[in-house]
Amino acid sequence: MTNLEIRRFYTVSEEVVWEGGREVGRPVKRVAVAAVIANPLAGQNGAELDLLIGFGEELGDILTRRAVALLGGDAGESFGKAAIVGLRGELEHAAALLHPKFGAPMRAALGGGAAIIPSAKKLGGPGDAIDVPLHYKDAAFVRSHFDAIEVRVPAAPRDDEIVVIAAVSHGGRPFARVGGLTLEEAVGSDGLR
Repeated sequence: MTNLEIRRFYTVSEEVVWEGGREVGRPVKRVAVAAVIANPLAGQNGAELDLLIGFGEELGDILTRRAVALLGGDAGESFGKAAIVGLRGELEHAAALLHPKFGAPMRAALGGGAAIIPSAKKLGGPGDAIDVPLHYKDAAFVRSHFDAIEVRVPAAPRDDEIVVIAAVSHGGRPFARVGGLTLEEAVGSDGLR
């Protein structure tokens, strides 16, 4: 069995205090934590994915806990995940990391999250950027929280690496006004409304 090999962590943190020519009453903080990991399946297209699925569970916990710490211990309202696979890997390597087991520890670290966790994935090289989608964690139809944070890790991923990212935010877009379900109206029991 191969152990999870993390080469580095990289964090992105932004706090929106001014938007559209107006001061934001409650600044919106978005954070993302990335791990650059060795891809043990690089160059082995079609290989079994169980190893990466297990790594996804471990990374869901590690990365989300670090992200929550960046929010100052605030569990956050929105979440998202993403991965960039180096060019000797395949897109399914990202899917194995992000989908079967990443979500449960992410939800545990955030103290809930009935909604589906939005995700993005792509193949790329060193310094490529990805927009990590963010949605309200308990009700997917809360439009004010449809958002994203851009992550770009210098010098990663190498061809035999994967950048795996967890992102959280403690609020939606400043001055959101496109209608739909409001945060106050959300029930959060079915993950949709």
